[in-house]
Amino acid sequence: QTPLVESGGGRVQFGGSLRLSCEGSELSWQYYAIAWFRQAPGKGRERVSCISRTDGSTHYMDSVKGRFTISRDNAKKTAYLQMDNLVPEDTAVYYCAAVASGATAPIVCNVPSNVWGQGTQVTVSS
Repeated sequence: QTPLVESGGGRVQFGGSLRLSCEGSELSWQYYAIAWFRQAPGKGRERVSCISRTDGSTHYMDSVKGRFTISRDNAKKTAYLQMDNLVPEDTAVYYCAAVASGATAPIVCNVPSNVWGQGTQVTVSS
């Protein structure tokens, strides 16, 4: 079983919304920052957003600023990525990763992780 489990992906139309979840019930959740990545077909993986474990600070890649919101519920050991105003360019497999660092965002976004989920597909049609 993977240490992180993503859910909430699916197919939506242009302008629609989805909320992705990342559950880490087996982790010592409080010690990890969380990052969301995505990988579109034929493209490299890109970091979408991250949220610090320390102060809840967040950071977003430019193309999703104002449309995506990352959050975390430590009691539920779950992180979320609310995605609004989706466009076809957002189509990708989305992964969450746990980052064992107390750095704040945006610094923590650049810390490597070896704790990953299996990914969830997001498809946005025009």
